[in-house]
Amino acid sequence: MVVVKEDMDRIKDDRGSLDLTRQIDDLKKQKEYLQRQCRKAGAAILKQEGRYVSLEKEYDKVCEERDNFERMLKNREDTEWLNI
Repeated sequence: MVVVKEDMDRIKDDRGSLDLTRQIDDLKKQKEYLQRQCRKAGAAILKQEGRYVSLEKEYDKVCEERDNFERMLKNREDTEWLNI
């Protein structure tokens, strides 16, 4: 008796949920899926870190401009009494 490919496919499809080879296949698929999701999450984290650094720099610039503006206003107020 010779086992042909069709017989092997049928036997493989008839495996129950408790069959170890099926569990191994399912776990391999799950591992591959989780690896893809982790890579996507890692890429998203790197992208967010880049945005964070950019926003942090922009925030520092705005704070510096605010400080300069406040200094200018204070200097103006301090020198106004001299111009009276």
